[in-house]
Amino acid sequence: MPWPPDRGDRITTWHFLQHLLARGAEVCIGCFQEEDRDAKAVTFLRERCAEVVAPRLSRRTAKLASLRGLLTGEPLTLPFFRNAELQRAVTRWCETPPDLVYVYSSSMAQYAMRPAAGAKVMQFAELDSDKWRQYATVSGPLGKWIYGREAKRLLAFEAEVARTFSRSFVVSEVERKLFLELIPGVVPDVLPNGVDIEHFQSQSEAERHPQTAIFTGVMDYEPNIDGVCWFAKSCWPTLRKRFPDARLLIVGSKPTAAVTALGELDGITVTGRVETTPPYFDKASVAIAPLRLARGVQNKVLEAMSMALPTVASPQASQGLGNVPQNSLVVADGVAATVEAVAKWFADPEVARRDGLAAAKWVRQEWRWERMYGRLDAILAELNVPFE
Repeated sequence: MPWPPDRGDRITTWHFLQHLLARGAEVCIGCFQEEDRDAKAVTFLRERCAEVVAPRLSRRTAKLASLRGLLTGEPLTLPFFRNAELQRAVTRWCETPPDLVYVYSSSMAQYAMRPAAGAKVMQFAELDSDKWRQYATVSGPLGKWIYGREAKRLLAFEAEVARTFSRSFVVSEVERKLFLELIPGVVPDVLPNGVDIEHFQSQSEAERHPQTAIFTGVMDYEPNIDGVCWFAKSCWPTLRKRFPDARLLIVGSKPTAAVTALGELDGITVTGRVETTPPYFDKASVAIAPLRLARGVQNKVLEAMSMALPTVASPQASQGLGNVPQNSLVVADGVAATVEAVAKWFADPEVARRDGLAAAKWVRQEWRWERMYGRLDAILAELNVPFE
């Protein structure tokens, strides 16, 4: 669902969608409703688009449906996201071939493999198959087999998609390198995420606490759960001992029981869903992104830096950012390095503020959405996609 732009996939799809609409495109949207609030999103999108088809996705039912993949030999992801209503809509839209079919996430490419179009672009962002490979490396025997199977089968499908579509997009040079290794013969275009620099802009210094760290993200997403639980259990006790007044804000919707339980630890607040995150960034002095299961450009890192916060990120969460100003981002691998990086800024608020302001200046120069729109326009021009 490409609205509201409050998590990674929604942010990316909304910004590129509104850019296509601004260019004069007539757009039909096929997506899923996964939450009650998505009904409001459908109404919002129908006011702007030619048609929106958004069946409800029950994850419990979809998980059962995905088991068909064990019988058919396909990746479980495909039957999980397969829906007859959505397929009929795409087929109908393509009875007269559209100028462009734009797919976000390989799981949705199954709807657009056969229909004809002037051009088809596949925005992988990152290869989902590699996410399952990472899960397999940290799972028990059963998880290793299931996730390993999914990684192999989904990669085969992603390769088929890449060779069928006109162009493939990835989010960073790191992802491009991996793509070239895993899907030889197809050269993807790098189309990064951007940052809404007007929204993610510090508004108040009054509530900023010199020894508060912040983590943001959807808190039922496994990489976020794994990362913040690891930090809270492995790093936070040492930081809290060194800085008795230290606080950790965990800000994001749908916290699982494991995440909610972190709120019982000294100095940690788990907010659950909030209307908007900038006021919470303005309470902090340091942002953290200790993700261990991640790849590509992390919106949480760009948003924190846009809010003038120096950031401590794992190697996995800092890939693809390019030439970050020195000291604005510390790449920390492991407990000791992570603790020391956060402690450095907790101990010296003036340095933290200086490094955060340098981060904000850099993001505004390098990661504004307008730069990404220009890249997309250039690619669509090469594909002869017409605009008014």
